Amino acid sequence: MIEYDLKKNNNKKNEKAYGKYYAKPHVIETIDLEALAEQMHTFNSPFSAGTIQGILTDAVVHIKELLLAGKNVKLDNLAIFYIGIKNKEGAATEDDFSVLKNVLGVRMRARATGNFRFVNLNLDANLKRHTPKKKKNGSDDGGGGTTTDPNGSQGGSGGTNTPQQGGSQTGSQEPGKDTGGSESGDNVSL
Repeated sequence: MIEYDLKKNNNKKNEKAYGKYYAKPHVIETIDLEALAEQMHTFNSPFSAGTIQGILTDAVVHIKELLLAGKNVKLDNLAIFYIGIKNKEGAATEDDFSVLKNVLGVRMRARATGNFRFVNLNLDANLKRHTPKKKKNGSDDGGGGTTTDPNGSQGGSGGTNTPQQGGSQTGSQEPGKDTGGSESGDNVSL
């Protein structure tokens, strides 16, 4: 189950999205290589967590080397990793172009493939609105961050959220489709 928070777009430069609410994933935690290796070991792997972690660590090093050598790296049913170039500005002519003047830097990018492609992931995804648990003193355990509640209460300094390309619907449901959700319709299978 993917929990989401609603965030209000406060970016006045984006007139279409300004003032509207968008779903953003509520991240519970970030799993590092050590925890991933332990998870893999726990689920009937013949390899120790240390062996798995070593293999994953080596994979990270080699993926970086291959990317910096100008190659894309595909991990089947996960992603194709590749390098993108962030440009400062365009050059008027080919002769005017220089890396120093026109390139800001490079970054690693990833494009989902196989089971992680947008279409396939949507079939497996279930969304549910995150509801912070109340502590005994009445405050929530949200742990910081900025949220704007659709009922008007706002915390923090706001932020900018725009819908991502290839987005999905949330908060609505096909008539008659049982998703096991709450009466309010906040649980949605895509």
